[in-house]
Amino acid sequence: MDLKGIHHITGISAAIRENYRFYTQILGMRLVKRSVNQDDVSAYHLFYADAVGTPGTDVTFFDWPVPREQRGTHSIIRTSLRVRGNDALEWWAERLNEYGVTNTGIIERDGRLMIDFEDPEGQRLSLIDDGGSGDPSHPWERSPVPATYQMRGLGPVVLSVPRLAPTDLILTQVLNMRPVRTYPHPDNPGNTVHVYEMGSGGPAAELHVAVQPGLPAARPGAGGMHHVAFRTPNEQDYHAWGDRLNSLRIPNSGAVDRYYFRSLYFREPNGILFEIATDGPGFAVDEDLATLGEQVALPPFLEPYRAAILARLKPITE
Repeated sequence: MDLKGIHHITGISAAIRENYRFYTQILGMRLVKRSVNQDDVSAYHLFYADAVGTPGTDVTFFDWPVPREQRGTHSIIRTSLRVRGNDALEWWAERLNEYGVTNTGIIERDGRLMIDFEDPEGQRLSLIDDGGSGDPSHPWERSPVPATYQMRGLGPVVLSVPRLAPTDLILTQVLNMRPVRTYPHPDNPGNTVHVYEMGSGGPAAELHVAVQPGLPAARPGAGGMHHVAFRTPNEQDYHAWGDRLNSLRIPNSGAVDRYYFRSLYFREPNGILFEIATDGPGFAVDEDLATLGEQVALPPFLEPYRAAILARLKPITE
């Protein structure tokens, strides 16, 4: 039983209108689901992805009016977005400069070409050349970014921990990830980044763990990540993962039906929140593909409260 790769990554935004503009107008991603946090219906939960919300392409955000994250360890510190080829990276370097987005230009790390940059709230992101690997993505025809250069999905997600051993135990002995290589941390070559892969491997199926014992613990907030989710292909495997966690006495949420996918949550020993999520049923279960994300979508158990929920939400567009 193996995980297939990264399913989605969920961050925190305290400036949701600016967040919406950045991810749709500058990065050219599609808002495929305009919903609410099912555990806090006063807050949007926005999902940006490819044209059809393919699993493994989602960058999602909770809309919470909180202070900025204080960076540190015990946290998710970088999210990669995959593009194809050096030509795409060159195009993106020009686009980021055009929009005044500070970036590193094209650099090489871990044997791959990439560009590091941040969103307006300090969310640490990278564009990475995936060489065409990973599941096919679906370009969005209404994106301001040409199809050739659009995001193909999520790449490696980087965690920071003060000690590797407890996290390594969970990754290898519980989640069946494979340690494959290491490289020096770009900001502190004295710290090592350990690479783990899932499924068939490649940049869409990697988790990178930076060991940074000298950092204070991060304080969650806007511009930081809330959790990372890993892909499991079907409900049979999903329930088997729940059984596995329970048999190992690892505290977890138990089965959670998010309507668009099924979820299972637990924390690794350094406190970072992990989720295992199914590939289906997908975002078109309650909306037509042509109009995904244009209206607020609510799962059936929240639908009776639609009027009250919408009354508390602020608009994300002009």
